[in-house]
Amino acid sequence: MKKGEISLKPVIRVVDLWKHYDQVDQNNSAALRGTNLQVMGGEVVALCGKSGSGKTTLLNLLAGLDRPTKGRVEVEGRDLEALGEEGRTRLRRERLGFIFQFFNLLPTLTAFENVYLSLELAGKPDPQVASEALRAVGLEGKEGRFPHELSGGEQQRVAIARAIVKEPAIILADEPTGNLDTRTGDQVLGLLASRCRQSGTALMMATHSPLTCRFTDRMLRMVDGIVVEEILSEKQS
Repeated sequence: MKKGEISLKPVIRVVDLWKHYDQVDQNNSAALRGTNLQVMGGEVVALCGKSGSGKTTLLNLLAGLDRPTKGRVEVEGRDLEALGEEGRTRLRRERLGFIFQFFNLLPTLTAFENVYLSLELAGKPDPQVASEALRAVGLEGKEGRFPHELSGGEQQRVAIARAIVKEPAIILADEPTGNLDTRTGDQVLGLLASRCRQSGTALMMATHSPLTCRFTDRMLRMVDGIVVEEILSEKQS
């Protein structure tokens, strides 16, 4: 697949996915109810829905951080359940990137060290690659600053660099702009979507804001544990 193109093969495939948190009262405790989903390489997808609709639950299942009650999750054709705990951990380190609303940077590490650590965990330590990732998100010259010395937008740019630096198959972002003002959030979303399209990395963003659709190829809505696809009729550039 050439950079900038959407793959014809799914990076993530979800089949009849259910998640119950109360095994006794399953009828009223299902966070996910038979979800089916495919995300292709290089595709940018928004997963919208109000709090408690199941967005974060789905992201956790896609990452192998939680296990479904029923159903199947495949990442690059590999069944997460069949991988086992060790295999899922290795997959997260090598093939998945994560971006969170509150950045989740390690406060005692500099911007460079936060990004470099991601490469170390993936088994690909390379200082030059870490520096290039920070330069790509507009943070050249700020490699030595600690998180508290950066603005919210800059911290989220470090989080983006940390996610993209290992060239993952997919990035999972949970409310990535929820802690930013509108202007900064738009800048971060534009940067993130652009970088993923250029590298062929799939991006799934859980968000409560429909404005995210301006940066996406597809928009999904989570309603009571069910995923519904929406038509992007007036997508803005």
